[in-house]
This record gives sequence, structure tokens and C-alpha cells, in this order.
Amino acid sequence: MQAGQSTPQNIDEYIAGFSPEVQAILEKIRLTIRQAAPGAQEKISYQMPTFTLNGNLVHFAAFKHHIGFYPVPTGIAKFKKELSGYKTAKGSVQFPLDQPIPYGLISKIVKFRAKENLAKAKTKKKR
Repeated sequence: MQAGQSTPQNIDEYIAGFSPEVQAILEKIRLTIRQAAPGAQEKISYQMPTFTLNGNLVHFAAFKHHIGFYPVPTGIAKFKKELSGYKTAKGSVQFPLDQPIPYGLISKIVKFRAKENLAKAKTKKKR
């Protein structure tokens, strides 16, 4: 979120706060997530776009030099090899804005997280 911007109420407002180039990337990430997890809900959480499906699925955010993508630690661990070219932390990865965004990889991670959350929800129901 850029300086002076008020807290966005939804993902459209969040994306509107960036330059046209960054808006295009954010919209494509949003579409990629929607296609990978069609049942997921959108909201703003931690002041960033968030998708939920039986709990938090993934978050993403734009920064000055990168897109932050937050699929929780299991999403990072599962795709460690594919993410090795990027700066990662326990539950996040940074995709530099001066490099192509790996939309296919984002889709794979979201599908993995959706399966994980749905499996977790089934386990809870059995108890």
C-alpha cells in the first residue's frame, strides 16, 4: 500500500492504489488465484488482499520492488525447489517486479493450499 493511502475495504480498492503496471500484475495474480481455487472468498486481511477457503488460503501484496506472496509455511515448504530462485521466508516469497511473475507456480501453490485447507476441514468435521 502506498503512503497516504487509506486502508482499502476490498481488493478492488487495494489494486486501484498502484501504478497501471503493478495493477495489471495484481489483477493477474487475483485471477490466477480465483481460477486455482474457484470456491475461495476474497477479503482484505492484514491490509492486503486475502483469499480464504475454510480458513486463510493465501495473501498477496505489492511493494516498491516486489510482489509478496504468503501461502503459509506449508505452501513454501512444499514448493521449496521451485521457489529456490526467489527470496523466501518461513511463510512468504518475494517475486521481483523486474522479473516475470511465475503465475503457473502461484496457481500450483494455491491448488496445494486449497487441498490442504479442505482436508483440514474434513478432519475437523470427523471429530
